[in-house]
Amino acid sequence: MRRPVTTAAAVTATIAVLVLSNLANNRWAQSWSLPLSLLATAVLLAIVYWSGGRWADVGLARGTLARGAWWALALIGIVAAGYALAAALPVTRGLFEDQRQSGLSGGEVALRVLVTVPFGTVLLEEVAFRGVLFGLLLRSRGPLTATLVSSGLFGLWHILPSLGLADAKPALGGAFGHSVLGVIVVDAGAVLFTALAGCLLCELRRRSTSLLAPMGLHWATNALGYVFGFLLR
Repeated sequence: MRRPVTTAAAVTATIAVLVLSNLANNRWAQSWSLPLSLLATAVLLAIVYWSGGRWADVGLARGTLARGAWWALALIGIVAAGYALAAALPVTRGLFEDQRQSGLSGGEVALRVLVTVPFGTVLLEEVAFRGVLFGLLLRSRGPLTATLVSSGLFGLWHILPSLGLADAKPALGGAFGHSVLGVIVVDAGAVLFTALAGCLLCELRRRSTSLLAPMGLHWATNALGYVFGFLLR
């Protein structure tokens, strides 16, 4: 029989895995980010198992999957409609400009939309922050602490990926400049924004009782951004 480790130990182990994964994906082994993200996801699920958890603790209980899928489809539709409106308005159309994807071909965009985003970004981040961390903290500290801690860490997770955001997004670079102060302001804004987004995603997980709901919103926000950015070139 397994001997469950304490929740505190499981949370500590989860954070350690995320720190290593973040450094590997953004500094040490960027070309290996997809397989490393899948490995990290498996390790995080193993941590939940070792702590005595079940699929329900990470929002993946069999009985909640259908409900979560309907939530996900509805959220994808809402994001698509919002992006279409933003693309149609001249005042917001420039927000889709991103130097990181300006040279991508249609095939490369499809690869990101169908593989890199869902399996290299959404799967790891949702399992980690709305699944494992939220689930572990929920059973020991309650929904408010689970939401605030997991969302705060989700914001910090984006420090390294956001360092070049001012250069990649012309709209942000034009508004805040490319000085050290401008970079800091943009990066801090990205951290705050993603932390707030994390709160929303946690609430979706709580209300739907399924991890599929935040997964759907997360995928739509990232993947459809690539699609509309490509179409608006």
